[in-house]
Amino acid sequence: MTTYDYIVVGSGAGGGPLAANLAEAGHRVLVLEAGGVSDGYNYQVPAFHPNASEEADMSWRFFVRHYQDEAQQARDSKYRQEEGGVFYPRAATLGGCTAHNAMILVYPSNRDWDAIAEETGDPSWRGASMRRYFQRLENCRYRKIWRVVYRLTRWNPTRHGFGGWLPTEEASPLLLFEDKGLYRLFKRSVARVLASSNNVLTKWLGIAWFFLTAGDPNTWWTIERRTAGVRLTPLSRDRGARTGSRERLLAVAAKHPDRLTLETGALVTRVLFEDGNRAVGVEYLEGEHLYLADPAARPEAEPPPPRQVRAAREVILCGGAFNTPQLLQLSGIGPRELLERHGIPVRVDLPGVGANLQDRYEVGIVTRFDQPFSMLDGATMAPPEPGQPPDRQFVEWRDERRGAYTTNGAVMSVITRSRPEEPVPDLFLFALVTDFRGYYPGYSARVRAARRDLTWAVLKGYTRNTCGTVEIRSADPRQPPAVELNCFDEENDPDGSDLAAMVRAVQLVRGIAAGYGHRAEEVWPGLERVPDDEEAIARWVRDEAWGHHASCTCKIGREDDRMAVLGTDFRVRGTEGLRVVDASVFPRIPGLFIVSAVYMASEKASDVILAAARDAPARPAEHPVAAHPATQATQHSGGGEP
Repeated sequence: MTTYDYIVVGSGAGGGPLAANLAEAGHRVLVLEAGGVSDGYNYQVPAFHPNASEEADMSWRFFVRHYQDEAQQARDSKYRQEEGGVFYPRAATLGGCTAHNAMILVYPSNRDWDAIAEETGDPSWRGASMRRYFQRLENCRYRKIWRVVYRLTRWNPTRHGFGGWLPTEEASPLLLFEDKGLYRLFKRSVARVLASSNNVLTKWLGIAWFFLTAGDPNTWWTIERRTAGVRLTPLSRDRGARTGSRERLLAVAAKHPDRLTLETGALVTRVLFEDGNRAVGVEYLEGEHLYLADPAARPEAEPPPPRQVRAAREVILCGGAFNTPQLLQLSGIGPRELLERHGIPVRVDLPGVGANLQDRYEVGIVTRFDQPFSMLDGATMAPPEPGQPPDRQFVEWRDERRGAYTTNGAVMSVITRSRPEEPVPDLFLFALVTDFRGYYPGYSARVRAARRDLTWAVLKGYTRNTCGTVEIRSADPRQPPAVELNCFDEENDPDGSDLAAMVRAVQLVRGIAAGYGHRAEEVWPGLERVPDDEEAIARWVRDEAWGHHASCTCKIGREDDRMAVLGTDFRVRGTEGLRVVDASVFPRIPGLFIVSAVYMASEKASDVILAAARDAPARPAEHPVAAHPATQATQHSGGGEP
């Protein structure tokens, strides 16, 4: 049994940067990742992210319930009764969900951070302080003038980061000009959005602000003023290719192989404790396709014998909003009644573990045109088949890192408020050159086949529903937990504000699409199926909405908050040497796209943990650190399929 300073369970947006930072600071860190390292073209090419979310070698298939009522649940066209829920993609690979997400990096509102500071009494979480973590991680490449100004003068009013580990780029606006059809749609869409403002001054200020900020939702000016308007879409992308936690980990592992060990194919089953509730290590199963959410898993197969590894300092759980509460519950930390029901000895009775689950609401309105977009002419939207010539778009991406495959499909976005009284913009509307109606098994085939479709995706941020739950189904660590979202719950949202906001957003999008003229037709949901009245739209939204930003299941809170799982230092209540750093830590779902907030929380956690390490010596290592017999992740050379 080998001992490390820190064991980090999970390699996503929370665990990846954290482990890299701890190793760079001189500590011995082991990262345990249940998945493997599938870094082929579906991972690398931004346009292939739907393929990545369904690729068998790098995905887990969760099926979640939106409603407890079976009749209401069955109204969702994406519902699979045989699976008991709606498909919810999760990545099982080095890099976690940063390996299959759409790479959209939109900064949270300062109000998100201020709310945590006010709720916990910890001022270090305030928005003005948290911005430095974004600057530390970002390497902004799309604000080139300000990049030069910063390097020459150190003046940086944008408060972008220009030297961090995460390159950020914008979906190229040049693609709009290259495709005349898209360019016409862009101009008409912008005109319709601005025309929706009845105030002439507001309209012209909106135009001026767009050009002043280059449509950037992440500049400090935009964040401070909580502005709405037409935006371009920032992506976590490195010269046209996906980048994220995986690249951060691999770079540090290559530089410090004696400090950072990456073990894949390691399904952690429980946390090990000594001297009461002091975490000293973890137990895990070594092998591929062991978790039963894995499409290649064999339920009838006998699992391998468990292995153990020790941490001289701390164990840090970074498995995400579903797997972190599951692992805590399997380790005896969670609601007493749930643990006793499954025969798990109760170590710490924490009713908040797995409670407070939150997500966005999202729907897609699909318009079909009479002619295909020229940028997709001949595109397969997939890696070339063996023995077959690649399409033109793939050659452009491979040889020049340009063209349609460098984007995630987004051509423009609109950030706006569902009501004037909303304190911050709560709607993100983005146009995708594809047909996207939500997640279901095989959905990526529809995306690949689309050539003349434009989807306006409607995303509702700051949802009021906090009634979702994550609960283990048994003491078997290979079995996925039961996930209940309890969408549009009336207990949290008695006046139906979330649903009303979605209705208004759908009407706004339909108003934009009305400007496209007779050459376009709405095919989903379609005006015949869902007439343009509030009741019909509300019924359709309730039936078809989905989410993909699960969070908040191990929330930070005050000592007197019975449902709080963590302190503001990320420590699990009632334990020593155990922390959580991932999307589950937030009391309320932040921002509009959650990955930026998780990255920032990871950077903050790094500072907190390193400060604690300076104040307290490590426990003596009972077992020397030796060469780990693990399957090591290897640096990707960038040449193509592994």
